[in-house]
Amino acid sequence: MTALHNGTVFTEVSDFLLNCFVRSPSWKLWLSPPLSLLFLLAMGANATLLITIRLEASLHEPMYHLLSFLSLLDIVLCLTVIPKVLLIFWFDLRPISFYACFLQMYIMNCFLAMESCTFMVMAYDRYVAICHPLRYPSIITDQFVIKAAMFIVARNALMTLPIPTLSARLSYCGKNVIENCICANMSVSRLSCDDVAINRLYQFAVGWTLIGSDLILIFLSYTLILRAVLRLKAEGAVAKALSTCGSHFILILFFSTILLVFVLTHVAKKKVSPDVPVLLNVLHHVIPAALNPIVYGVRTQEIKQGIQRLLKKWW
Repeated sequence: MTALHNGTVFTEVSDFLLNCFVRSPSWKLWLSPPLSLLFLLAMGANATLLITIRLEASLHEPMYHLLSFLSLLDIVLCLTVIPKVLLIFWFDLRPISFYACFLQMYIMNCFLAMESCTFMVMAYDRYVAICHPLRYPSIITDQFVIKAAMFIVARNALMTLPIPTLSARLSYCGKNVIENCICANMSVSRLSCDDVAINRLYQFAVGWTLIGSDLILIFLSYTLILRAVLRLKAEGAVAKALSTCGSHFILILFFSTILLVFVLTHVAKKKVSPDVPVLLNVLHHVIPAALNPIVYGVRTQEIKQGIQRLLKKWW
């Protein structure tokens, strides 16, 4: 299909080609096995966590509902990105339809922002549990979780919707090769023959507003938790609280650090291989998803016992 843009006739793009690791084709060979294993681990661990929390009546509490929500986000993010990347690695199936590309773009932006927001709510949950234990049952209720989930979905679904919408409205003048493994906004909009300044500005503003505000509140929560923990006098209480919250905080720090490195490599793209931010972008959709259920779930004694009880029932 042809169209007219600034007096020039061009062929409108109906699909895109995802060009993975063009400058480092050998990366596909050595990345394929670990990426497949990480994907299977993420799917298996999150599915196990969801099933355990669903079937174990003792785990029907607000904190575990939040864990279920986080697992659901991880599963959707993994399924949106990793199978397509593996198909490119294994069978060179690079084409992706115009609308599928922008749907993937929306889900990635929306669900990553939802995950960041969920970390923030979970940090608040730990803050109340440690700093105000007597008030915890009256503050962190099932009603609180429902309202928090509605806020997470509404805020991020609405705020990230303009990202793919603005990109889809651009004119794509025949170029359809995306130098990426996924439909990242900047990689796609770069193919347009229109001015993409508004797209870049909106993504930058929304990204730092949503994730930046979440990270500030997360750091504040864990700072207050650390201060409260250091005042505890009960034997073993400090070590237990630091062990639990420390592992959570390290995981959140990893989540934010890989984002920061990804941004910095884009800024300094002349000094690093263009394939590095592509690799970071792919790994960011699978590594946290594989680690979250282990750090938040399996290390929790109640969930570990729930999994053991289920295994005894089934075998």
